[in-house]
Amino acid sequence: MSEIWLNSLLLLVGTSVGSLVAVFFKKISVSVNLNLSFAGGVMMVASFTSLILPALQRGGFLQTSLGIIMGFALIGLIEYLFPHEHVIKGEEGIIKTEKLKKLFLIVAGVIIHNIPEGFAVGVSSAYSLEKGTATAIAIAIQDVPEGLIVSLALIVANKGIVVPVLAGIISGIAESLFCLLGFYTFESFSALLPVGLGLGGGAMIYITVKEVFPEVYSQGSHVVSTLGFLVGFLLMLLLDTTL
Repeated sequence: MSEIWLNSLLLLVGTSVGSLVAVFFKKISVSVNLNLSFAGGVMMVASFTSLILPALQRGGFLQTSLGIIMGFALIGLIEYLFPHEHVIKGEEGIIKTEKLKKLFLIVAGVIIHNIPEGFAVGVSSAYSLEKGTATAIAIAIQDVPEGLIVSLALIVANKGIVVPVLAGIISGIAESLFCLLGFYTFESFSALLPVGLGLGGGAMIYITVKEVFPEVYSQGSHVVSTLGFLVGFLLMLLLDTTL
């Protein structure tokens, strides 16, 4: 099995483990802010060390900036068009959702979140398998609490266990598929790799700034949220400099 497939499998395992752990929790309030802020710290560092800085080294400012703008625009458009729901912020999207179940909305929200994460691992692996592996390990680690949070929300909404756990696994599969898509696309079109790296970095920054930060600071302890961000930040920095 090639290294990129192992990287994509890591993402699936991380989300799946988090979904299974949710079975043992009763309340959704367990460390939601801490877990989300930890994920935000990982994503913020990965955006720069694994994506934007390599893009600048490979293609310079213009190609990197184009990719970043495309990443912001793409995720912003997806969020605007497709109905979805966040654990804390609630429902977003312009399409009418009266007939859509809450479960679908939550799953759609986490898949939108997972798109840039999976893509980032794939495109960073196209630049360097070592850097891609470091990114995959960090994202997989933060996928555990993310999968936990999503499955807890689904358990509350669905009043059951099997469907929420399966939904968490499905979101992990989506993340893995975007990892493979990012890798094979920019391995085939290597001249566009700086744009792809910028796109992945821009998408991750958009999710972190527009989704993660507002969620974690909307309620609960700001100190806990900030410490969670710091731990995730340092973990990704450690992995990027040691692997």
